[in-house]
Amino acid sequence: MNVKRLLTTIIGLPIVILFLIFANKYIIDCVFGIIAVIAMYEYRNCVSKKSKTIAWISYLAVLSIAFIHIIPSNILKNLEVLSVPGLLMILFLHVIISDMKISFEEIAYTLFGILYIFGFTVFLPIIYGISGYISGKILIWFVIISAWGTDIFAFMIGRRFGKTKFSKVSPNKSIEGCIAGSIGAVILNIIFVFFLNKYGHFGLSYVTVGVIALLLSIIGQVGDFSASVIKRYFNVKDYSELFPGHGGMIDRIDSVIFIAPFAYFLITTFL
Repeated sequence: MNVKRLLTTIIGLPIVILFLIFANKYIIDCVFGIIAVIAMYEYRNCVSKKSKTIAWISYLAVLSIAFIHIIPSNILKNLEVLSVPGLLMILFLHVIISDMKISFEEIAYTLFGILYIFGFTVFLPIIYGISGYISGKILIWFVIISAWGTDIFAFMIGRRFGKTKFSKVSPNKSIEGCIAGSIGAVILNIIFVFFLNKYGHFGLSYVTVGVIALLLSIIGQVGDFSASVIKRYFNVKDYSELFPGHGGMIDRIDSVIFIAPFAYFLITTFL
């Protein structure tokens, strides 16, 4: 399992790096739309152990991520205001039209899946599309480094020195590993900013970045545990076997997508 995990990382990481460096926002939108569709498929498959979900609106919602930079910004802002009320209206209308053959449980799981997969994932292309003093192509790395840096350090240190179990939600994780993960994420982000300041002449505050990185790391770990809560509730080990040694798409991006909306707020407010 560890060998598979290592090989998947060795092959996948350079692809991700090159893609984020050379792609444009429209391609990124499409790719994250596809990623969200795969994640929604995994979520629906997981939930199907106990309940059905409404497929068409689930997939349509997450696929809309592919069009966020095509829709005019003034229309997009209005759609954002109406998104949740509109979604609820469509779901209840679906129940009414089906003459209550669709259960309340089904629309509840459908709504949760959309809020979870779409509501978090959509902020990744939004961050990538930021233009200004620091472009989104750079800002997106605060998300990636915070999430994957935490995972790497938590795994390495927790495996060797982890003694105190954190929660039965994820019994393999330890308090020592979680702390090490956050420290590692802070260090990696500060190193990243050092190179940005030295070669990009940005003048970013190391203290500010350190605090943001710490917060994002903690939030990412909450996201990791949250994805595990869903799996434990439906009694599945992994969301799928898409990535050998890592599990499914949600298993791989759970902390990344959870970080994204908070990263957008912190980055646009304090950097």
